[in-house]
Amino acid sequence: MSFPNVILVAHPVIQTKLSELRDVTTDHREFRALLDEIAGLMVYEVTRDWPTKPRVVRTPLEEMTGHELARKVTLVPILRAGLGMADGVLKLLPDARMGHLGVYRDEKTAEPISYYHKLPPDIAETEVLLIDPMLATGGSGSAAIAFLKQAGVVNMKFVCLVAAPEGIAAVHRAHPEVPIYCAAIDRELNAQKFIVPGLGDAGDRLFGT
Repeated sequence: MSFPNVILVAHPVIQTKLSELRDVTTDHREFRALLDEIAGLMVYEVTRDWPTKPRVVRTPLEEMTGHELARKVTLVPILRAGLGMADGVLKLLPDARMGHLGVYRDEKTAEPISYYHKLPPDIAETEVLLIDPMLATGGSGSAAIAFLKQAGVVNMKFVCLVAAPEGIAAVHRAHPEVPIYCAAIDRELNAQKFIVPGLGDAGDRLFGT
């Protein structure tokens, strides 16, 4: 099945760590470390097409013109599970600022409910990475993207680990121009709207709750 505007990051090291992350015997300490590592590894692919600008530097031998990112970066995790990816991304992009969006899925209706938001005032002038380990129904992701658009954000990417086809379709219906980066596209959602085979509730496994 083809998914337009979805970039599958299928690096063998990422896939190995993702298998460990899925394992039901992986405890919250290991889960947290793996999530951090995978997020960091994905940064290389996610930022591949970001623009750069010249930067003059002096090496021990001579002056030369190198490169640096042309725009500031804002990292926006969807609370709470998105926080588990933040440190891994920040290790590669330490100058990035962080915004926060609190969105959760109502267990009865599966609809997204927003409860918190805090964003840098100049977020519209930055490259934005919206992060959440799971893209299930797509409700929370779509709602978060809509909120960022209201804040003026134009340059954004949605980064997750595991996505369901239903979630991808939902985000594409609402925001077809926003690229989705993921490490796996799983089979489907079950009757309880969980991704299968998936990796369980990422927030619970991350925080040991």
